[in-house]
Amino acid sequence: MDIDKSKELILVVDDDLRVCEVLKELLGALQFPTASAVSGAEAMKMLKDKSYTFLLADMKMPEMNGMELIRRCRENFPTVNVIAMTGYADEFKYVDIINAGANDFVKKPIDIAELEAKIIRCITERDLKQELNRLSITDSLTGLFNQRQFYLRLREEIVRSTRQKHPLALILMDLDNFKEYNDKHGHIAGDQALRHVGKSILRSIREGVDSGYRYGGDEFAIILIDSDILIAEEIGKRVRMAIRDGGELRASLGYAVYNEGMNLTDFVSLADSNLYQSKTEAKNGRLN
Repeated sequence: MDIDKSKELILVVDDDLRVCEVLKELLGALQFPTASAVSGAEAMKMLKDKSYTFLLADMKMPEMNGMELIRRCRENFPTVNVIAMTGYADEFKYVDIINAGANDFVKKPIDIAELEAKIIRCITERDLKQELNRLSITDSLTGLFNQRQFYLRLREEIVRSTRQKHPLALILMDLDNFKEYNDKHGHIAGDQALRHVGKSILRSIREGVDSGYRYGGDEFAIILIDSDILIAEEIGKRVRMAIRDGGELRASLGYAVYNEGMNLTDFVSLADSNLYQSKTEAKNGRLN
């Protein structure tokens, strides 16, 4: 696995300024961007101000020792990898440090090769976990999120919409006559068509705001944040046009805007009912 060290940001915390400077220099020579703090309180402030990926914490410090710093880091910044450092191995047991939330432990004086190996291991394990998580919520064919993630995300957005009084819209989409398309062109072409639909959705929605899902075989869903029916219809139009650029493919869409008091089933059912109406109109030749 290739590791881009420049994307990591390490914070060294030690009340001995000389230790901080030496570690900054050594880690910098290994191409790891590194900063330092001389107290737990300073470290917590720096963690809040920047997106550090690693915390190297000395265990024996005045006011806030390493154990307390690790606990606070884990509570407030759960994605940060933590490696504890100490010259007092008898005073701080490995199991206690791990239970406090550290990923690993190194003894002083620090062997930089050992520290590098432990940092690399943490990065590899983190990236593997992220990839496995991505695969668990993603449809492998289209690159969209899967149906399980759709229901999880929609439930979260309904709660957020209710609490923040922001509009929330939903699009359900079904490809017209997709079985006939498969029969005519074959399943390989059918898979290519579904990939095209996935790309069309991702290209048409607002990146970092909306989200697209493969809801079923040739059924798709789009969750639109802070959107009323006009925004939903505009994005739906963009999706339909992008899909048509692929040639024979056509899609019917059903829209719904969340109203307070609706539950998740009501919301999805409203979009599904409007989708059914859209497909009926398409069959009757009222939509091109």
